[in-house]
Amino acid sequence: MEKVGFIGAFDKTDLILNLSKILTTMGKRVLMIDTTITQKAKYVVPVINPTASYITNFEDIDVAVGFKNLEEIKNYLGGTSEDFSYDIILIDIDNEKGIKEFEISKAEKKYFVTSFDLYSLKKGLEILSNLKEPMTLTKIIYAKEALKEEDDYLNFLSLDYKVNWEPDIIYFPIENGDLSVLYENQRVSKIKFKKLSLQYKDSLTYIILGILNTSESNVRRIIKTIERGV
Repeated sequence: MEKVGFIGAFDKTDLILNLSKILTTMGKRVLMIDTTITQKAKYVVPVINPTASYITNFEDIDVAVGFKNLEEIKNYLGGTSEDFSYDIILIDIDNEKGIKEFEISKAEKKYFVTSFDLYSLKKGLEILSNLKEPMTLTKIIYAKEALKEEDDYLNFLSLDYKVNWEPDIIYFPIENGDLSVLYENQRVSKIKFKKLSLQYKDSLTYIILGILNTSESNVRRIIKTIERGV
């Protein structure tokens, strides 16, 4: 089982759902956990009878909402660690407690997701403010364009934090129509890639390559399959 953390105050729900769709299409059993204060997945992912904590299946993705740690999820499923047979767990985190309770420091891969509005930057870094041990993170940045000055500013803000940044940065476009496509997907309760920009799909590809030992051509083939709705 591989655990991947997505940390930050920026909205990450659609991103993680899209990554999960690629992974399940590749034959992986995926659990997405929403540990955030806002619990956006409760409103975006369709569920018949939502309770305080539950797991629902959406397009072959198991989505867990309202759980404090993995043990609670295992108890909910009624099994032991041996029965917890997910290949990959993707965890959405926007609070310091989530990092501790889900033991994100032990995750195989960790991402910091932000845009360059001050709330996303400062609130996102606040989540990392009390780290006891250094954490290595890959930046996922939503921006109109990749500017060195903005990345320098993020590095400056994080100088006093126990964070080691990976050299590679993954950028997502913020003003080229992808948001409208994601909103449409939410309204029809589907995960569709057909109208997403090439840059958005490229960035999804790079994240998958960081999570799985696979080839770029294989990931792009899977994305094409999702686009065709096959």
